[in-house]
Amino acid sequence: MAYVPPHKRHPKEGDGPSPVPTSLVWQFKKGLNSRSPNTKAHLGGRIEHADIATYRWLAVGLDDDGDHLPSSVFLKPVSIEWGPGEKQLALARSCTIKEDDETGRDNRKKPWEHIAETVTQDLVRCFEVLRSAIKDQSIGEIKPTMVARFGKVLFRGSPSFPVENCGDMASEASLKGLRRSFYAYLPSSYVENVNCKVIPEIGLSFEDKKDIYHVELSDKYRPGTTICCKCNVLKAEQRLELYKVELGQVRHLVVDVSCLDKDLDMRLMLRTKRILTAISENEKNSIGDLLTSAVLDSSVKGGLRWPLEKASSGDRYSVNGVWHTISSTYRNSLMRLKVRHAERFHLRSSHGEVTEEITLKLNGMTSELHGQSLDTNSISDLLKDAIKIMWEHFLSCGIPII
Repeated sequence: MAYVPPHKRHPKEGDGPSPVPTSLVWQFKKGLNSRSPNTKAHLGGRIEHADIATYRWLAVGLDDDGDHLPSSVFLKPVSIEWGPGEKQLALARSCTIKEDDETGRDNRKKPWEHIAETVTQDLVRCFEVLRSAIKDQSIGEIKPTMVARFGKVLFRGSPSFPVENCGDMASEASLKGLRRSFYAYLPSSYVENVNCKVIPEIGLSFEDKKDIYHVELSDKYRPGTTICCKCNVLKAEQRLELYKVELGQVRHLVVDVSCLDKDLDMRLMLRTKRILTAISENEKNSIGDLLTSAVLDSSVKGGLRWPLEKASSGDRYSVNGVWHTISSTYRNSLMRLKVRHAERFHLRSSHGEVTEEITLKLNGMTSELHGQSLDTNSISDLLKDAIKIMWEHFLSCGIPII
């Protein structure tokens, strides 16, 4: 039987992901909490979800008087492909609301206050779970980071979802079963505006620029885990030079915020990465042989290719995907902004993409979370200040991104 890439496979009935809780309309007001039963790999291969992870979804800009969506909020179809027959839907609003009423019923709160107060307890609870793992150096150096991404929250409808009438889909029954994803690929005009206007406005200074390759490997002795090798290019020899080996990132808290009166939405994440410090010589040699056999080739997706017989090494490692990224980093004492151009290629799905991305690392918040005691009020204040900057500077795009 011919090989069918994972993204083209049709799941059997009952095998798909569990639907979201029944009262999705209630989630518009209260947010969404769920816990993943196991650590599961992300579709892209690098992202995993912790055994105990928290997921929340908020919509900011609602002015309803109960647990129902106001008539001005609706779902609209967008032209983004995800899987066979799946329809991508985004929240939209048919009218513009006033700035002083953008947080709904309690117009005394600003949106950044509402978001921070909703998220803080989850953030503190997730980091408390991480503390014991951070102290256990036997499993490698664990580095937690609080980050923000900008893009659009999307809902994924089944092939039978009535897109032609989705403007009227504001009932619990019609929204039941829709899954959620985050589209973080930004237009070049937005990235240019961040470079030219936002960075000087919020007082960030240039730190460095990197041109690196990421090679994602699977290891049969670590099933379900992705190894990411970060490499420089030795230009004189036209080959890769390994400088860091990490395990795939793990997400512990994910908060998606639909900002109904802004061009873009935001995603807040507490995630960790683990740097492998105890690697045997055999592992180093096996990984090194695989990387040095890579051929730099700008004509192929991801910028790297392997001779057919060199796609794996020693029957242990195999290449899942490659990235070529060019990123510029800017920072101040509280945050670090990465502006990245990325070209990716996933070997298993034969899927490639070229994207422009913005990642804001909240270093001040991460430092606070490392303190001897977790001061909830201090963490909430830092989060409010950071989200205020995002709200005022990063959520306007000027053109639709989807």
